[in-house]
Amino acid sequence: MRFEGSRDYVATPDLMLAVNAAIKLQRPLLIKGEPGTGKTMLAEQVAEALGLPLLQWHIKSTTKAQQGLYEYDAVSRLRDSQLGDDRVKDIANYIVKGVLWQAFESETPCVVLIDEIDKADIEFPNDLLRELDRMEFHVYETRKTIQARNRPIVFITSNNEKELPDAFLRRCFFHYIRFPDRDTMQRIVDVHFPDLKKDLLREALEVFFGLRDVPGLKKKPSTSELIDWLKLLVAEDIPPEALRAQDQRAVVPPLAGALLKNEQDLHLFERLVFMARNNR
Repeated sequence: MRFEGSRDYVATPDLMLAVNAAIKLQRPLLIKGEPGTGKTMLAEQVAEALGLPLLQWHIKSTTKAQQGLYEYDAVSRLRDSQLGDDRVKDIANYIVKGVLWQAFESETPCVVLIDEIDKADIEFPNDLLRELDRMEFHVYETRKTIQARNRPIVFITSNNEKELPDAFLRRCFFHYIRFPDRDTMQRIVDVHFPDLKKDLLREALEVFFGLRDVPGLKKKPSTSELIDWLKLLVAEDIPPEALRAQDQRAVVPPLAGALLKNEQDLHLFERLVFMARNNR
């Protein structure tokens, strides 16, 4: 079982190597990188390329590790007992299976995505150590142990909002998705816009990477934002020459709100454009 890339996702050789290494070692693959660099999409594309089902667990600040295993719905059981429902006699009727339980009992191997693990409480990763390591967990309400039929391929993404525990990191294979260079970015754009005019793409990439090089930006534009911007340029039929002044001076690009996501960055870029004009 090897990942060799997919038609809809431009995977660099080092990224494919990392995916296959994690599969070989049977360890979770911890993926870090700038927001918008395709961390979440990687798990989706690996599942599609390998023909495996995908189970996604999107983490929030309130998410607890136990929810990935199961939850006991005591409220429903209390309500049913008040209504005289016979289901209350079996506590198993009120056990709600989580993503990891579904993956463990799957008859075929599957891909599990634990998305943005750094959003949760600092104890969240440690609370999953045993289950991810041994591929089993105990259901205390029913006194049963659930063991994985097949070890899932686990992808864990992080935006580095907080540090992850060393004990957790030791059990993962780590890969950092570097921001794409111009050649890789052009390949990514070609996947989404195969018929995009070359001169528009050239000017758009010039503006995009120029923005990323502006010092002091609070949030640099990402790959996903470039794709959104190009979609708008095509929809509005913006010509390439509109992205740069005739004398090759920098200008605030049309539809800049797709690239710059806060007023501080927009004002900073406008000031830099104004200063560049006055210095000519």
